[in-house]
Amino acid sequence: MDLNMPGMTGVEATRHISTLAPLTRVVVLTISDQDSDVMDAIFAGACGYLLKDASIQELMHGIEAAAVGESLISPTIAAKVLRRVRSSSSQPDIERTIRAELSDREIEVLKLIANGKDNAQIAADLHISPKTVKNHISNILMKLQIDNRIQAAVYAVRSGIV
Repeated sequence: MDLNMPGMTGVEATRHISTLAPLTRVVVLTISDQDSDVMDAIFAGACGYLLKDASIQELMHGIEAAAVGESLISPTIAAKVLRRVRSSSSQPDIERTIRAELSDREIEVLKLIANGKDNAQIAADLHISPKTVKNHISNILMKLQIDNRIQAAVYAVRSGIV
């Protein structure tokens, strides 16, 4: 999905697609590295955000990640998003909610997600299977009532968990 399109913005199209077909995975491929564009796309339901200067390998990795239910953000974009979220004040109410809703293991998984780890890296770090990681992520998303791991990472950073 490009963000700059005639008739409807990419964010509007992503939101529309996510509403009509929630299982559809949208990866944004754009020139914009503006914080507001990134955050708007993520909150509209994008599962990935790549810049048009990404290599073919990065683009393929982003598409493959989306196809198996994972998310990918360009590293430069991820760093900007985390800086922006960290610079906003932490929200203790969110931290209390997270700690009340999630198990200790789910909090560990959430922290690793927020630090940019993919499922294989999380599995290796925690010495569990990738399938168990997927189960933990599904539980985290359900318990926190959020749509994808990018939103989970933002939520964790905003709460001060990370």
